[in-house]
Amino acid sequence: MPLKKDASGRLHIETPFLAESLMDKELLAGTHGSYIRPILPDLRVVKIGGQSIIDRGVKAVLPILDEIVACRPEMPILITTGGGTRSRHVYAIAIDLGMPAGVLASLGSSISEQNALMISLLLASHGGIKIGHDDVPKLPAHLAVGGIPVTHGMAPYGLFEEPPASGRIPPHRTDVGTLLLAEVLGTPRCILIKDEDGLYPADPKKEPGTGVIPEIEVNDLIDQDFNDLPVERSMLHVLSRARSVNEVLVVNGLKPGNVTRALHGEHVGTRIYRTRD
Repeated sequence: MPLKKDASGRLHIETPFLAESLMDKELLAGTHGSYIRPILPDLRVVKIGGQSIIDRGVKAVLPILDEIVACRPEMPILITTGGGTRSRHVYAIAIDLGMPAGVLASLGSSISEQNALMISLLLASHGGIKIGHDDVPKLPAHLAVGGIPVTHGMAPYGLFEEPPASGRIPPHRTDVGTLLLAEVLGTPRCILIKDEDGLYPADPKKEPGTGVIPEIEVNDLIDQDFNDLPVERSMLHVLSRARSVNEVLVVNGLKPGNVTRALHGEHVGTRIYRTRD
C-alpha cells in the first residue's frame, strides 16, 4: 500500500479503512470479493467423532486409523478429535454447579485434547504427532516429512464462548472447530467421521424406514430446522458463510472403506454443500 505524507509531514498508509468505521455495511460488503489465498488446498481435514467413534474403543478406532495410514502416502491429512461422553459428563457437572457457557467450552476442549493425545500416540509409528492450535503454522513442516498431525477439534473460544440461543451447552464445539480449521487452511472439503450413515430427516431409531439424505444445500438444511441433527447447528451457519470450504461429508466410519472413499473425493454418506451466499 502506498504511503502518503500529510501537511505536517507525517506519513500515513493509504487504505480505504483509514477513516472508516469497520461496522460500515458498504465497507464490509466491499471486502467480500477479495482474493483469499488457499494455504493448503490439497489437505484432507478429518474429524474422528468422540462419542460416535473414540468412545467405542479399539474395534472402532483402529480400522479407521488403518485406512487413514494407508491413504497418507497419497495425500496430506490432518486429524481432529471430538470430545465424546466424557465432555457430556463434565458439561452436566458444570451446569449443575452453575458454570457459564465459557467455562463449559474450556472443559470440553480439555476432553477433546485428551482424545487427540490418544489418537496421536496410536499413530506414533506412522508419523502421528499431537499439535496444539498454536502449532497450526507448523503444519507444512509436519506434512512435508510424512507426518499425520492430530489436534483437538474444539474451537478455541474457551472462556470467550458466546451464550447459546438456548440452554448453556457451548454452541461452537468440535464440528465447528474442525470446519473453521479447514476454512483457514483453504481446504475445500471437510470430513466428519461418525457412527451414522449420514443425515436423516428423522431419527431412524424412532422412525424405522427413514432414509438417509444423500446431499443437501446447507441453507436448505438450516431452513428445514430439523429437531435433531448429527452435526452442530452452528457449524451449518459457519459453512453457509465459508469462502474456502464448499462441502462437509458426514461419513459412517464403522463401515469399512467409507473413510478411504471419502478421502479420495467420493460422495459418501451425506454431502452438505454450499451454493447460496
